[in-house]
Amino acid sequence: MPTRPAAGRRAIEVLLEAELPRAEGRRLVLVDAVWADGDEGRDFTVQIDGATRRVHVTDQDSPLGITEAWQRHLADAGPDGDGVLVVTGRVPVDQLGWDLRGHAVRRRPLAVDRAGIVTQLFGAENLDTRMVREEWLLDALLDAEPSGGWPRVVGVLTRDRALRALLAARTGLGDTGADSLDLDADTLFDWSRGPAGPRRFAELAEPERVGLTEWLAQVTGPAAPTLLALAADGRGADALPLGALAAAALGCPAAADAGFALGTLFGSALGSFDALTPYAAAATGVLTRWIAQAEAGGPAGADARARVVAVLERADQLADTARLTPLLAEDRLLPSGYRTRLRALAATLDGRPKAAQDALRRLADHQLATLYGESTERARTAVRLVRWFDTQAPDTSSVGQTVREHLRSTGRVDLAVGILAEGDASRDGTIGEAYHRLIGRVRDRRRELDERFARDLATWTEAASQQAPNGALLIEDVLAEVAAPLARDGGRPLVLVLDGMSADVAVDLAAGLDPRAWTEICPAATAGRRSGRLAAVAMLPTVTRVSRASLLCGTAADGGQDVERAGFTAFWKKRRRSSVLFHKGGYEGTAGHRLAPALLEELAHEERIVGVVVNTIDDALADGRESGRARWRIGDIAKLADLLDAARGSGRPVLLVSDHGHVLDRGPRDTGPTPADGVQGARWRTGPAGPGEVALAGPRVRAADGRITAAWRDDLRYTARQAGYHGGASLAEVTVPVLAFVPSDSRIPAGWTALPAEDTVPDWWRGSTVPVAEPAPEPKAQGRGRKQAAPQEESLFPQPGRGTIGEETVRSAAYRSQRDFVRLPPADTAVAAALDTLLAAGGKLSPAAVAAAAQAATGKSQRNPERFVTVLERLLNIDGYPVLQLVESGRSVHLDKELLRQQFTGGTPA
Repeated sequence: MPTRPAAGRRAIEVLLEAELPRAEGRRLVLVDAVWADGDEGRDFTVQIDGATRRVHVTDQDSPLGITEAWQRHLADAGPDGDGVLVVTGRVPVDQLGWDLRGHAVRRRPLAVDRAGIVTQLFGAENLDTRMVREEWLLDALLDAEPSGGWPRVVGVLTRDRALRALLAARTGLGDTGADSLDLDADTLFDWSRGPAGPRRFAELAEPERVGLTEWLAQVTGPAAPTLLALAADGRGADALPLGALAAAALGCPAAADAGFALGTLFGSALGSFDALTPYAAAATGVLTRWIAQAEAGGPAGADARARVVAVLERADQLADTARLTPLLAEDRLLPSGYRTRLRALAATLDGRPKAAQDALRRLADHQLATLYGESTERARTAVRLVRWFDTQAPDTSSVGQTVREHLRSTGRVDLAVGILAEGDASRDGTIGEAYHRLIGRVRDRRRELDERFARDLATWTEAASQQAPNGALLIEDVLAEVAAPLARDGGRPLVLVLDGMSADVAVDLAAGLDPRAWTEICPAATAGRRSGRLAAVAMLPTVTRVSRASLLCGTAADGGQDVERAGFTAFWKKRRRSSVLFHKGGYEGTAGHRLAPALLEELAHEERIVGVVVNTIDDALADGRESGRARWRIGDIAKLADLLDAARGSGRPVLLVSDHGHVLDRGPRDTGPTPADGVQGARWRTGPAGPGEVALAGPRVRAADGRITAAWRDDLRYTARQAGYHGGASLAEVTVPVLAFVPSDSRIPAGWTALPAEDTVPDWWRGSTVPVAEPAPEPKAQGRGRKQAAPQEESLFPQPGRGTIGEETVRSAAYRSQRDFVRLPPADTAVAAALDTLLAAGGKLSPAAVAAAAQAATGKSQRNPERFVTVLERLLNIDGYPVLQLVESGRSVHLDKELLRQQFTGGTPA
C-alpha cells in the first residue's frame, strides 16, 4: 500500500473552501490523506459562501469505521444540519461501497495536492518545480500561513521567495511581504542575539530546521549551520560571542590547546573543527563592521558600540569559563586583550619614553582602541607625560617668558594630570596605581617650576608696572595691546572674559573650536620673533576683584561690576568707540530666547565694542562639577556656544581671555586647611612667608597696602575645602590666557596672522615632529649707500631651496597651463613653499599652517587660510585628480605625494 500524504487543518480548510461551494449540499468529505494535527485540532469552522460551517475531522482505517463515523455524524447533526464530516485515513478507494461514496463530495476520496494548495494560497499561477518534491517545505508553508494569509505573488512562486516568507513567519527574520530579503551574515548574527527568533527556530520540526539551515548556508555562507545549531540548542545569544572567541583561539600561538577548549564550549553545535574557520571569519567580519559603525559616532554609532561591547564582554566570560583567558591575552579583538595591553603600557610609565611609546602603539593597534576611546586617550596622555619628563626644563629667564611657556607647554601638563586623575574606566587597580605614581612624579616636577617662578615673580613684582612691564604682557594692558588692535579699521571684537579660566582649560577650549567656523590668529611677529599665543600676568593677588577689574578697566583697579562697566566704557571712549559690558544675568535669554535680545542687538551694532563676563568656571571651583571631568568643552560653559555663534553671525572677531587661573584640590578629602595668620583668602594672606609661600610687594599688588604672602604650592590653602582655588602665586593662577579668533570666512585683520594648530602644541604632547622653524636671523647691516631690505615676517617654516619638489611643480608645463585658468593665483614662491612644507610634514597640515608657510616665504600675509587652500586645490587638482584636498571636515590639508609627482614633476621620484 503506497504511503498516504499527511494533511493538517490548513490543507483541509483550503480543500473545503474549494469543494463545498459546488458540493450540492453534501456533508461528507473523504480525503486521501492521513490527519497530521492530532486530536486537539479536529473541530473547527470554515467560511463558505458567507456562512459559517462547522467541521469535524476523523481518521479511520477501515470501511466499517468510516460508515459508523458517518452515521454518528448524521445522528448528532440531524438531517437538516450543515456540519461537515471530513474522513481521513488509509482505506483504499476500492474498499469503499457506493452507498457511502454516494454521500461524499465528488463521490470519491479527494486528493490533497499540497503543491496546488500552496500555489493557491500565494495567488500564484505556477510553482517552482523544485518545491513539488520538498514535502517539508509545502507542509511548513501550509502550517505557517499568517493570519492575514500569504502575500500575493504574480506569476511563479519561486523557491527562494517561498523560503523567505517561511523564514519570516517562523523566526521573525525578515518580512513575509518583502519581495527581497537582504540576508547576510550580519543579519543572521544580529538575529541570533534576540531571544524570540532563536527560540522559535528551536521549536520547529527537525525536517524544517534542516531545510532552512541548508538554504541559509547557501544564501549567507558556511557559518549558518553552526549558528543555527546553536540557536536550536537554545544558545543563539552566544553565537556571535563564540564566533569572536573562535577567531581569537585560532589566531593564538597555542591554537591546538585553545581549539580543544573551544570544542567543549560549542558542544554538539559544532559539526567539525573544519567549520570553525569560516564561522570565526564570519563573526569577525560582522564585529569589524559593527566597530566601524561605532567609530562613526552618532545615535547609530552608540547603538553599534553597545552591541560590540556586549558581545565581546560575553566572549571574555565564556573564555574565562573554559580557562582560555591566559591563552588569548594577546588577542586584538577581545576586551581582555585590550586590558592586557593597557596593563603592559602602565608597567612602562616609570621608565623612558621609548618603551611607553611602543606599548602605546600596541594598544592603539587593538581593534577596540577607538571604542574604548577615553581609556586609550588617557593612556596616550600618560605617555605624553613620560615624554615631558624626558624634556629639559625650559630656559625662561623672565616672568613674561614663563607665563607664555606655561600657556604653550606646562599648562598642558596640568591638563594631562587632570585627565589621569579621573582614573581609568576599567577600574583596574594596577593601572590606577601606575597613573597615581606618574601623577606624583609630575606634581613634584611641576612644584619645582612653580617654586622657581614664585622667586622670579617676587623679584619682578617689586618694580613691574604698566610703565615698566619688563617684557611681560600685563592683564591691565590686554585691552590696549590686544583688543584695541582688533578694533582698528572698524573692527568690532567681542571680548569674552571666562572668569577663572586657566591655561589648561584655555588650550582645551581652543582645540574644540571648529576650524570651519573659526581661525585662531595672533599678532604678526617681528623679525627674530616667533608668532604664538599671548599670555598675560594677572594682577596680585589673583582674585576677581582686582584682576578682572584691572583687565576690563585697562589700568590697575579693584572693584565690582559697577567699576568694571565704568572702566570698560571709559577705556573705549578714549579711543572714540562706544562699548557695552554684560555680566552674569545680563546676557542670558529669558524663556524662549537663547541669548538676551539686548545682547543680540548690541552684537548687530555696526560700531559698538561688546564685552561679556562668563562665570561658569569660577563658580565651579566652589562646589565642583557634577560630571567630575577634568576637561572643559565648549558646551560645558554656560551660553559659550551661543555667544560664539552670535559673534560669528555678526562677523565679529573674538578675544577669549581670563582674569586669573586656578588650582584644583587633589588632596585627600580629610585634609584640612593650613593654619596661618592674617588669612585674607583661600590662597593669600598677610604676614611672613613660610614653606610653599612667597612674599610679594610692589605696584601691582592691589591689596593689604601692596604687600601680601601668597601660596605657590598647589596643595596649600587657608580656608575650607573646595573643588579649586585662586588667589595664589602658582603658574596656573598667575597666567592669563589671551586667545584671538576670527570667523573662518572673514579676512584676518592687518597686523595679525593665522596661528597654525601645529604651532600651539609642544613636541612632547604631539609625539611627532612637524617642521617648526627657528626664528629668522636679524638682517645684516647694509653698507653705506645700499638700500636696506625690508624685514620679513619671521620664517615659521624652512624656505624652499633650489630645485625642491615645490619649485619643480610650479615650473612644470602642466602647472603653468593650469595657472592661466585660475583668477588671481598666489605667487609661485608661496605655492612652492606650501607644497614643500606639506611634504616635510608627511603630507598633512592644518590650513593655517599651509598659509603660514606661504606667508613665511613671501612676507605677504595670507589673511584667509581656507581661501588660500581652495585656490591651491584649483591649481593642483587637474582633471579632478585630488592632488590636494581638505579632509577631516576642513581641519586638515592632505597632499598626495604620488599624484603630485605624476601630474607635475614628470615622473621624477618624490
